[in-house]
Amino acid sequence: MGALSPPGSGGARRWLAAARPRLPLLLRRAARIALALAVAPWLLLAVAAALTKLPPELAAPEERAVSTVLLDRHGTVLRELRAGDGARARWPPLAEAGDRIQRALLAAEDRRFAVHPGVDPIAIARALGQLAAERRVVSGASTITQQLARALVPRPRTVRGKLREMALALRIEASLSKREILEQYLNRVAFGPGLRGVEAASRFYFDKPTADLSLAEAAALASMPRGPALYDPRRGAGPLERRRNRVLDRMLAAGLAGEAEVARARAEPIALAPKGSGLGAPHLVRAVLGGALGPEAGGSGAAPLRGRASSITLTIDRGLQREIEVLAQQTVRGLSDRDVGAAAVVVLENATGEILAYVGSHDIEDAAGLGHNDGVLALRQPGSALKPFVYELAMEQLGFTAATVLPDVELSFPTADGSYAPRNYDGRFHGPVRLRDALASSYNVPAVWTAAALGPERVLARLRELGLASLDREPSRYGVAIALGDGEVRLLDLANAYATLARGGVYLPVRAVRALSLASPAGGPEDAAIDPPGRGARVLDAARARVIVDILADDKARIASFGEGSALDLPFPVAAKTGTSKGFRDNLAVGFTPDVTVAVWVGNFDGSPMGGVSGITGAGPLFRDAMLAAARVRPPRPFDPPDPDHLAEVEVCGLSGMKPTAVCPHRRRELLPRADAAALAPCDMHEAVRVDRRNGLRAGACPDAAVEERVFERYDAELTAWARAAGRPVAPEEASPLCGPLPGGDGVPPAGARVRVAYPPDGARFVLDPSVNSQQAIRLRADVPPGVRRARFVLDGRPIEVGPPFSLDWPLVAGAHRLRVEADGASAGEEIAFSVE
Repeated sequence: MGALSPPGSGGARRWLAAARPRLPLLLRRAARIALALAVAPWLLLAVAAALTKLPPELAAPEERAVSTVLLDRHGTVLRELRAGDGARARWPPLAEAGDRIQRALLAAEDRRFAVHPGVDPIAIARALGQLAAERRVVSGASTITQQLARALVPRPRTVRGKLREMALALRIEASLSKREILEQYLNRVAFGPGLRGVEAASRFYFDKPTADLSLAEAAALASMPRGPALYDPRRGAGPLERRRNRVLDRMLAAGLAGEAEVARARAEPIALAPKGSGLGAPHLVRAVLGGALGPEAGGSGAAPLRGRASSITLTIDRGLQREIEVLAQQTVRGLSDRDVGAAAVVVLENATGEILAYVGSHDIEDAAGLGHNDGVLALRQPGSALKPFVYELAMEQLGFTAATVLPDVELSFPTADGSYAPRNYDGRFHGPVRLRDALASSYNVPAVWTAAALGPERVLARLRELGLASLDREPSRYGVAIALGDGEVRLLDLANAYATLARGGVYLPVRAVRALSLASPAGGPEDAAIDPPGRGARVLDAARARVIVDILADDKARIASFGEGSALDLPFPVAAKTGTSKGFRDNLAVGFTPDVTVAVWVGNFDGSPMGGVSGITGAGPLFRDAMLAAARVRPPRPFDPPDPDHLAEVEVCGLSGMKPTAVCPHRRRELLPRADAAALAPCDMHEAVRVDRRNGLRAGACPDAAVEERVFERYDAELTAWARAAGRPVAPEEASPLCGPLPGGDGVPPAGARVRVAYPPDGARFVLDPSVNSQQAIRLRADVPPGVRRARFVLDGRPIEVGPPFSLDWPLVAGAHRLRVEADGASAGEEIAFSVE
């Protein structure tokens, strides 16, 4: 039968009648064709989706590139180091992302996310209808899953590219749950160049985690993926604010927010975090990531984690750090007319060794001042800052106490280059000084004398035990000048040595890292193990260390050198010491409370000298300000009282440091180990002498009316010349011609006279210097009372006769030696022991 064709005008009715039985069949065929045309693309997409492979980023989540975020001890961002692809990127799990940002993104990008299979047919139909009606793109049809597919595998914006994107979206929907897809989207969507993921955007724009965003802030962030450049608030908030309000309206319409909540959000201005906020401690960040602090500080554990660690929590306090940074800048500006170009500060928590503040320079951006250098790690001469450890060692090994009298007179010491004659900062000698005063006033000669008695080798060994590992040369290279800082140390190590004093002699390594949080394959952070602070190792004797602390905290004892109200005098107890290197190239101030240690360096990174700036005038004021700042973080408290089982406060003669007798005019309270306090000998530096009141000379047999008894001071032979030149009340040697002969005037000492070894001290250790070819010797000295004309050094049982001034240059012989002094008619002092190696 031929095709049915309409008849002529007269056969219209017949044509319709003939065609009517076939209309249902035609409609059914048309419907089948339309259905096939509608379903076929989806079937093809389904087949394409099944054949599409998941991107490796989804298949291997452990390969995610994330930023390394460095935080202070309270969680404040110090710095964010971009991921390997150059982007700021975080990866919090969905549960930590916050409900507001999830609701806002669903309203802004994909309201039917929960029900569609990855591609939204309704949105596609709407977009096509709008395109046909308006002849332009009015709205997009991409779902969140499609946007995720585009972020994972960018494709050209062509029909083919769009179809492949849709296929991947379907494949993702078939492989991941809706929550997993949303988490992937939140952490991968771009918010602008170098800004990936909503958490990174929240930190960048608002300086807060997404969980803390307000609804207005969440809606603003949710607006940005549609056009990161158009809606960048730093280019102007107007476009973003209008887009944000539209998102809020969508949230209201979709039931994702209430009317009151939306009204408040619309009224909230867009307030961005200050540009550059969250940047801090650049020198410490560099040291930690570079492993410069060593494994015990946590640096080597953090260094390889860049790009894998979601966060590294450092030990510093950002508030304290910033305050001290400002103080360092002010100090350098204030001392610029004294040729000071740089400063560095480090603050430690004593109990843990944790770094609370780390200011490597006054300004890392100061190119002229070489501010990129790190003064906390730079090797610098510490000057007098090593003296406390020299004296503490002498207390342990030579029996010194805070009351021991040391010589501060013109002395010389053999060196590889000849001899070394130390001088004091004030250019004067102070005669016999108690160890307390010698340390508190930072006199140089007594410190060098003590180092000579110990031997440089012993001093260096102790300093290395305290962590000053940079003192790695042979002892002969430093010599006795090591007591004055003739070597180079790091400010950080010096600070920790002082923290060891604060801990009662227990050494702990410094710590810079508190916690490591790694990006785990499950998506969230996972803590990496950081060893807790150990118990430490005892390096110093606890009782002697406590005495050194007492001296360093004695404001009155340092008045002689620094005056009242110096930079080291604070409104709470602080043990402190300054140091100035040769040529005024470096000066330091280091000190501690029971809880924190502060170390300050002031100088120039190029090593050029300052204009006569000392530790008390250069580093001292910055030390004071930094300690006051630290006190606001760790409120100060008194030092623990001395342990009464090991230490006792006793009265001593102010001149000799010995047990006061009736003729001692000045007395002091002194802190001594109990054994030393019990063994204190009576003072022998004050003597009551009969003088002829008519001429002030010694009185022999004189009428009582012409005689008076006066108290004079007695000095060792090496100090007598100083005492007379200084106008000290030394007893006259000449007898009054108006009286009879003196007892002992015939060469026989007066009753009770005693002779003793003045040098070397008991327990001294000398080390032969192999670099010195000439004969090495020490000068043996005896303390001999008036009336004695001859005495004997008994060295290893062999007597050696000597006369005034009762000294002997003795060539050093390796081995252990014993020495005492004898004189006819006088009692001999105790025999001392010393060694030569």
